[in-house]
Amino acid sequence: MPSNHANKITGRLGEDIACNFLEKLGYKILAKNYRYSRFAEIDIVAKDKDTIVFTEVKTRYGTNFGHPFEAVNHKKLLNIFKAGLYYLQNNKEYYKRYRIDIVSVILNAQNTTQDIEPVIEHLKDVSLN
Repeated sequence: MPSNHANKITGRLGEDIACNFLEKLGYKILAKNYRYSRFAEIDIVAKDKDTIVFTEVKTRYGTNFGHPFEAVNHKKLLNIFKAGLYYLQNNKEYYKRYRIDIVSVILNAQNTTQDIEPVIEHLKDVSLN
């Protein structure tokens, strides 16, 4: 089982990959690791045209322990929503539209020395229901 430190390194790597992915789609990254409280953090705050996007990033080496999307439950989404509202209240610009997205990053599960591109999936406008 990987250590907490190793998980943080993997998570940060996934967030960097997700930022690059979103920027290639035309998103503007506004903040990374935006913290509302001890329990609520938004991995990436981005702007997609006229919409603020609060993005949760889940990164795994393979899917032996389930798909990364499966790790995002209702409680996690609710915390992202709360942090997002806090961000909107404390941001100088006014945004009418906002949404929650999830980006899944699956890294090279074989840990080989070959440069294998990560598998990136993007769920837009995830519902709290």
